[in-house]
Amino acid sequence: MPATTGTKPESAGDYHLDTSFAAPPQEQYLAVLCIMLQGIREVFLHIEKDLVAASSTPLVLGILAGNESYGYAVLQKVRELSDGELEWTDGMLYPLLHRLQRLGYVTSEWRTPVGGRRRKYYVITDAGRAALAVHRRQWAAVNRTLDDVWQRFSAHRAFEGM
Repeated sequence: MPATTGTKPESAGDYHLDTSFAAPPQEQYLAVLCIMLQGIREVFLHIEKDLVAASSTPLVLGILAGNESYGYAVLQKVRELSDGELEWTDGMLYPLLHRLQRLGYVTSEWRTPVGGRRRKYYVITDAGRAALAVHRRQWAAVNRTLDDVWQRFSAHRAFEGM
């Protein structure tokens, strides 16, 4: 007789799997999809808001140092450069661009390309290039320090799995 609930089975034969119930193919598909999505979620890196905010100014200034650009193209460039791990929204980028403009780090100009839509193009200024140089030195120092910490303490349990 099979084991009763809450007791250990007497032998392996006491375990019984009821195969009389089979989920419809749609439910099986959804179950597999959910399992796959959970695995995918673990592959993608979630970057905390504070780190995204701290890196946003040097990222935008660095992109604009390469070439003038408009907002949507900056969003696409951030996504491309981060391999999709940084997904900014309009609600994050445009207030940042306006702040950089108030600080004098960028200027903007509305343009309408032939056959295109009207867009606001942003251009880095000399003050923006100077600010970018400061940010580069700051991030280099932070990066060096983190590398040192991770190299020195990588054998410790807290750093396993990195």
